[in-house]
Amino acid sequence: MLKLGIVGLPNVGKSTLFNALTAAEAEAANYPFCTVEPNVGMVEVPDERLARLADVVQPKRTVPAVVQFVDIAGLVKGAAEGEGLGNRFLANIRETDAIVHVVRCFEDDDVTHVMGAIDPVRDREVIEFELALADLSAVEKRLDRTRRAARTGDKESVAELPVLERAYEFLKEGRGLWEAKLTAAEAETLAPLALLTSKPVLYAPNVSDGELHGDEGPHLKALREAVRASGEHAEVVPFSAKIEAELAELPAEDRTEFLSSLGLQSAGLDRLIHAGYHLLGLHTYFTAGEQEVRAWTIHQGDSAPQAAAVIHTDFERGFIRAETASYADFVANAGWKGAREKGAVRSEGKEYIVADGDVMLFRFNV
Repeated sequence: MLKLGIVGLPNVGKSTLFNALTAAEAEAANYPFCTVEPNVGMVEVPDERLARLADVVQPKRTVPAVVQFVDIAGLVKGAAEGEGLGNRFLANIRETDAIVHVVRCFEDDDVTHVMGAIDPVRDREVIEFELALADLSAVEKRLDRTRRAARTGDKESVAELPVLERAYEFLKEGRGLWEAKLTAAEAETLAPLALLTSKPVLYAPNVSDGELHGDEGPHLKALREAVRASGEHAEVVPFSAKIEAELAELPAEDRTEFLSSLGLQSAGLDRLIHAGYHLLGLHTYFTAGEQEVRAWTIHQGDSAPQAAAVIHTDFERGFIRAETASYADFVANAGWKGAREKGAVRSEGKEYIVADGDVMLFRFNV
């Protein structure tokens, strides 16, 4: 399951976005810190293929993949020193896969900005600085213990110490760890700390309606250029909190027509989730039987046993083979029976790398 943590300054549209995405009705008000406790919501991953598979198989139930969103209180400059609500809520998003940074890019005199003028580039830097200081606190605590243990000759601590010291040097300057270009080994060493600035970022600029059609204003252009110039592992996905809120109030069957009336092909939610999958290198495979048709999220490059483990670790431990058909072949041949008759079902072993859209049936023995 993909987990995304939502951050941003107060009054940029974080809670409005969360409400629209999850219909959780988190409090959204025109004053700072209205979100005190973290809000957690689950959202289905939009995938037209799942409904088509269900039409073919006619299962008892259809289960989509889901994304978990975690929304925390708005951060302000100085949060690491206790300003506003401080950074104590950041612990709630340490276990997420990526950060969704909501940035205000629209002008509205009726909605106050905690720092005055609208400046998404400044806002991006403020949040990154606060996340870096939160990470610095975690690294400092670990560094102190590791130095003491390294003096005793503890091999693990001796190996870990230079990695922690390198991370400390970046973080103490308020720089995100993504700038450190960590090696795979270094990232693995730091992984238990779940450091925020090492996570990929989805920038979600909250824009005016017109900017969703490609007529981007100066604030959105400035943000795009700042992200591009930095080299950060990030994507920029504009959305309109106002439109998403209106969409959330409509019945599902009316949403496509509403989007079409605005000249839009997809909702901000769909774009955000798809961008998250792309950013993190994720894709989907399916299982399809009389009891259930279901979508499963895996990493690109996962082998068949690794994909099986998403269902249950026993599937990986006792993996024998996987009967596999592409989505296109499965649908074109009306399911397993027709696909087998046409020779479109393959028997794949442990070395097989699962492709996006594969329909799979695992054979295992434990």
